[in-house]
Amino acid sequence: MANKTESSPKVSTEKVPLETDEGIMESEERKWGIPLKDMYKQGLAFYKDKEGKALHLSYEDRLKLVAYTQQTAHGTLDLNSAPPLGVLDVIGRDRRAAWHALGNISQVQAMAGFLHTLERLCPLFKPYVEAIQKDFEAKKQQEEKKQKEEKATTDLQNRIIEEKQKQQSTKLTEEQQVQKIKDALNAQTYDQFLQYAQQQFPGNFDQQAILIRQLQDQHYQQYIQQLAVDQRLANSNIKTLASLDKDNGNDEKNVDSGDWDISDLDNKNTSVASETEPSQIRPEDEATDLLAHKEETKADEESDDDEEANMWTRGEISVFKESARSGGGRLTVGHGETVTVRVPTHQRAKCLCWEFATDNYDIGFGLYFEWSKSPTSEVTVHVSESDDEDDADDDGYGDEEYTVTEGGIDPEMGPERRALQHQRPPVSIVVPIFRRDCHTEVYAGSHTYPGEGVYLLKFDNTYSLWRSKTLYYKVYYTQ
Repeated sequence: MANKTESSPKVSTEKVPLETDEGIMESEERKWGIPLKDMYKQGLAFYKDKEGKALHLSYEDRLKLVAYTQQTAHGTLDLNSAPPLGVLDVIGRDRRAAWHALGNISQVQAMAGFLHTLERLCPLFKPYVEAIQKDFEAKKQQEEKKQKEEKATTDLQNRIIEEKQKQQSTKLTEEQQVQKIKDALNAQTYDQFLQYAQQQFPGNFDQQAILIRQLQDQHYQQYIQQLAVDQRLANSNIKTLASLDKDNGNDEKNVDSGDWDISDLDNKNTSVASETEPSQIRPEDEATDLLAHKEETKADEESDDDEEANMWTRGEISVFKESARSGGGRLTVGHGETVTVRVPTHQRAKCLCWEFATDNYDIGFGLYFEWSKSPTSEVTVHVSESDDEDDADDDGYGDEEYTVTEGGIDPEMGPERRALQHQRPPVSIVVPIFRRDCHTEVYAGSHTYPGEGVYLLKFDNTYSLWRSKTLYYKVYYTQ
């Protein structure tokens, strides 16, 4: 015991390369896969847990590891400021000697030396490190995934906010444009409307104000509708001009061959000039043009011919429902059913108009024209389980389809069936059937008679397997 006290054991320290602390930390992180400070904490916990159990080291090796921990925690040993040791404190004197032997190495070098020594002395440390690396990678991936999700959520919220701001700005701009148009129209018609209101309600200023407001609103709606009609006519004239220009080009190619006469070309050019004359010119500013374009896009231009249908929407759906209910224009379209309202053309009218709305849910709507002379002028309603006119024909075959071959009707079809097919009047599609959000606003439209026949207003609910729809509608003629 005395000999051991007099001569302290020689402590051999591992030499650490003379590098900067930053270089050592990068090198150790590449080696262990995790930052050096985190790895040192894990190694120190492993040593304290396993020492004396699964880990049996010599006295000198334990002194070496303890010296590294002291150097990491407190830095270089200062013997002048260190507290004195007792005469019999042999272990304390040996630990202090091992700590002093480390010299002036940095705390980073001490952590690296501790891990290298522990790895060399304990074979169990390597599997422990691999488990730590896997756990660290899993946590790192989870953290990256969480950060990506948070970033995606933040980006989505920012996009939603930007979209809302853009919509609010667009809505505000549109409202300003509408107000500019209303102000311009009101300035032009105020005197006229005031004179009319004074004639209707002499001395009653409140009723005069109400009437003037109603007249101004009606004038604005008519003005917007007229703008949309003018724009569609202009587009139609442009298409006609392009088509005739193409025909004229073909005519010029065929003049030499004698297929066309020069007088025919002159007649065609004259007709083009008459068709492309501009409609009545009205003063419009930039806001008016924008609003007219907006109102035009809301109309459903279902076909490209001259007899296309005009469709638009309007508010005041509650007032319309009450008016339709009192007029008898209310019915229920069952689930899986199609209701067809047959409206014959009238001799004294030139145009059919319609309006419809529903409660709570949308419904499909389309307009067909049957080229047949109706025996009655009454409006009738037919219900079927498809969008075909199977119930209206009363031919005994329902909506069964027949096949057409290159030579005409299928030869396997019976003569009676073939005769009935020839007897069916032709039907033109004016407006294809599409689902309309008529539970939020009133859908309206008009169509100029293409001839004598029967209009078929189809309200399609075949796509709904369980829900019936309450329909409100009005149909009337105009000249």
